[in-house]
Amino acid sequence: MNRVLILFAHPRFEQSKTNRTLLAGVDKIAGVTLHDLYEEYPDFNINIAQERALLQEHSIILFHHPFYMYSAPALLKQWMDVVLEYGWARGSKGNAVKGKTAGNVLTVGGTRQVYAHGALHRFTIREFLVPFEQSADLCKMKYLPPFVVHGTHLLTDKQHHQYAARYFEMLSILIAGAYDPEEVNRFEYFNDWLEARERRS
Repeated sequence: MNRVLILFAHPRFEQSKTNRTLLAGVDKIAGVTLHDLYEEYPDFNINIAQERALLQEHSIILFHHPFYMYSAPALLKQWMDVVLEYGWARGSKGNAVKGKTAGNVLTVGGTRQVYAHGALHRFTIREFLVPFEQSADLCKMKYLPPFVVHGTHLLTDKQHHQYAARYFEMLSILIAGAYDPEEVNRFEYFNDWLEARERRS
């Protein structure tokens, strides 16, 4: 069984209906650790030893955050800078997270259609996430396609709960290791793979 660490970073979590719905009950799932970085480190003074111990206890790391200015909230970037240091997570002698799996869980205000070549934002979500993917590669980790919730301000209550159900489904699959990484990586989003899997069943 895999253990999943959700590194959640949202400076206005109480105002985010989408993220509150996605995360409701996640901490009750066996094999999942929900780690709220803004709750833990409101002063940005990250306990590096504690964070590294958490990483070593888990085989799958999910960076769960809103999509702020084409990237992540500042604390998550701070976490990556100080925790995944050269000599520990990267470099010829930095093998502490080698072989682990990483991925992003994003909540995005814009629809999927506006994140495309020739559209408003000019690039796809996957292209904006290249720094995360390359960071995972630099740390000798495997990278999965992101789980993305688009158009958060347009979603109905029913749609919010449908996304939450998909998120729980993804977590269950990751914990059980019931997926082929090569097959999943043929899809742009983890959501897409889940939907294709449902159609086949």
